[in-house]
Amino acid sequence: MSVETTLVVAALAAIAAGVCGWLGARPAIPGRPPRLAPWRLLMLIAFAVMVTALGHLVAIWRGS
Repeated sequence: MSVETTLVVAALAAIAAGVCGWLGARPAIPGRPPRLAPWRLLMLIAFAVMVTALGHLVAIWRGS
């Protein structure tokens, strides 16, 4: 992957982690059905993708 692609992937993963973290931190509303999306797990997966992309970016810069 190129540097630009890696930066885009890292930025999108950071945005996704932020949104999922925000949605997972909302309090439950009594009387409403439970949320079925595992927001915290999705946040952790997005964070892992971001860290991997940043590691790939460092490897690209050190290799050139």
